[in-house]
Amino acid sequence: MIADWVAKFADEVIAEAERRAPGKPIVCASGLSPSGPIHLGNLREVTTPHLVADEIKRRGLDCVHLLSWDDFDRFRRVPAGVDPSWAEHIGKPLTSVPAPPGSEHASWAEHFKAPLSAALADLGIEVTAISQTERYTSGAYREQILRAMAHRGTIDAVLARYRAKPVERYFPYKPYCALCRRDLTTVTGYDDESTELAYTCECGFGESVRLAEHDQGKLVWKVDWPMRWAHEGVIFEPSGVDHHSPGSAWIVGGQLIGEVFGGERPIGPMYAFVGISGMAKMSSSKGGVPIPAEALEIMEAPLLRWLYARRKPDQSFKIAFDQEIQRLYDEWDALGRKVAAGEGLPAEVAAHTRAVSTAAGALPSTPHPISYRTLASVADITTGDQAQALRILGDVDGVTTLDEVRPRLDRAQHWVETQVPAESRTTVRKSPDTDRLAELSDESRESLRLLLDGLDAHWSVDGLTTLVYGVPKQVAGHPVDAKPTPELKAAQRAFFALLYTLLVGRDTGPRLPTLLLAVGADRVKELLAA
Repeated sequence: MIADWVAKFADEVIAEAERRAPGKPIVCASGLSPSGPIHLGNLREVTTPHLVADEIKRRGLDCVHLLSWDDFDRFRRVPAGVDPSWAEHIGKPLTSVPAPPGSEHASWAEHFKAPLSAALADLGIEVTAISQTERYTSGAYREQILRAMAHRGTIDAVLARYRAKPVERYFPYKPYCALCRRDLTTVTGYDDESTELAYTCECGFGESVRLAEHDQGKLVWKVDWPMRWAHEGVIFEPSGVDHHSPGSAWIVGGQLIGEVFGGERPIGPMYAFVGISGMAKMSSSKGGVPIPAEALEIMEAPLLRWLYARRKPDQSFKIAFDQEIQRLYDEWDALGRKVAAGEGLPAEVAAHTRAVSTAAGALPSTPHPISYRTLASVADITTGDQAQALRILGDVDGVTTLDEVRPRLDRAQHWVETQVPAESRTTVRKSPDTDRLAELSDESRESLRLLLDGLDAHWSVDGLTTLVYGVPKQVAGHPVDAKPTPELKAAQRAFFALLYTLLVGRDTGPRLPTLLLAVGADRVKELLAA
């Protein structure tokens, strides 16, 4: 388990805030562009400052987490699957581009903001959202824009260190065309005293405007970011790996913020890649990874929080959409038991606490957290039949109402329906496999007889587990509590394969005790009677 990186950053941020802005609220920040699906890798941009800001709040200090939506950025390309006619909007601000066909939202930006905002609420991540469209068009950054234009020579000199070719005339401001609303513009002149700016556009339009009054344009990215750091007083903000190469916005911004805007670059880590293990039928998988809302359909919010909390930002990890999710849940449940027993290491306890709660309180949880793999097996076998699921879970663990096992049951059900291939789903035979039963060896017949004879007396998860593992031992002349040898393990595997074949028509399936409970004693006897 990694040391408590959140507390370490919180210590550093508090000290830095005291040095830079004593007595003021501590500002942590994130920035996202709603140019397309905001995926689970992007989520690290938000979870990292959230966890640090939340730790600061837990200590009783005033802290705000800003989320800047870069929705005044240009629309760059038409993604696959979208009507090619959207190409006419390339170059417009994301808030001025119509939403994809079939969307209920007013713009392209709002279409991609909405699912992330809903997911953040489910995850207990509180942010103060800032629309850069609103900020720029309201004139909030006017003073900073004029300052950047006045210092364009300084900015150009910094950028020139990383350019392959010189630029004849550099301006850090890009207007949107008043006629076509696109940023296919070129600034042709600027007067510092009057702030008169002239531009032409590829559409053929051109005009002169007073920049002191002009709100339909924005600073270029490498100037925009440090401007915001200074304007918002950001103390902590993480950044992706791509921002740390020579000439990148993080590197250049760190040089510009002091010289041009009179501030200091935030402290904050570089965060690493978030991968995906398995990805079937995901709507956002066309060229990308799933979005947080899709992850929250198959796993509970505390588990997803834990995946980000337990790893340092510079360590990559994977989020499971395949069978690995069952092992992940086993690990999560084992940690919960460990913490409850007071046996967790300090870093384990800290990560668990940050997963299940925030400074504002505990996140919703499943009252009766039966293992995810059991719930997935039940969901698979019952194919959504609630009454049958309740019957099985009552036998498994005394469940009296399905509300006891929600929302985890619903997450497992959705995982089975969307991530388990059709050929891997479990379908119980409608009638006995008479051909297979007729050709059984004497040893196999004896195994089935012992199983059926002990079925009623062992009708529980633990009892059936003992029974199915014990039958091959009895057939071999050993007591049921005999230590497994390689030979016994091979006999058990062969017996399990036989049961799967006779019950579901293939040699693998859900855990046998769960499968037997789901099928029911009478049906099991009917299908296995040799």
